[in-house]
Amino acid sequence: MPAPVPTIVLVHGAFSDTSGWLGVIDELQRQGLTVIAVATPLRGLASDAAYVASVTGRIDGPVIMVGHSYGGALITVAGVTDNVVALVYVAAHILERGESPAELEGRFPPPALAGHLRRGTCTASAGGLVDEVSIDPEAFPTVYAADVSASVARVLAAAQRPLVVAAFEEKATAAAWHTKPVWALVAGADRAINPDVERFGAERAGAVVVELDGASHAVAVSRPKDVADLILDAVRATG
Repeated sequence: MPAPVPTIVLVHGAFSDTSGWLGVIDELQRQGLTVIAVATPLRGLASDAAYVASVTGRIDGPVIMVGHSYGGALITVAGVTDNVVALVYVAAHILERGESPAELEGRFPPPALAGHLRRGTCTASAGGLVDEVSIDPEAFPTVYAADVSASVARVLAAAQRPLVVAAFEEKATAAAWHTKPVWALVAGADRAINPDVERFGAERAGAVVVELDGASHAVAVSRPKDVADLILDAVRATG
């Protein structure tokens, strides 16, 4: 009896939302796959990962988790969920247990993005104020989406969602890649995460790696077929 086909759970990162996966979703659905894009709260690594895990745990059957950017940190933790059979990282943070995104990035020179963050405050759900960051809209096309059209980059900049600053300092409580097979896409021209951060994490996790020269951090938007093809490789290997 053939193994059940996994559901694909897509997890976006900071400064983005589920719309960044539209092209990838279309490619995967054309292959007959069931896809769910999770609307990540972006309020903290532990709480965001718990939310992703809760969505995944309600799915009947195997799941392949796909994380972009900070979403990679989330699937690293949430990927220990029992029905997760593989992890796919797309221009993402691949953390070790006890490591934060800030610590991982601190191993390498900072990306261009670091000089174009805008800090603000918002009201926390429990009351009080918390700090959050977004990207300067004028710099967004250059540092986040250099390989998409100018009009699309402007839309992405306008639709971006801030990340709570504290999330970047939170440490991963688990590293699912120790027990789950891993695939990783390195965006060779990424200016939001240093590509060396992506390469280091992928090598440490023993990932099957694809590197796309000239790809920006918005690689899921600019090159959805390449992203989908990597996910399909994981589907074939686990199915």
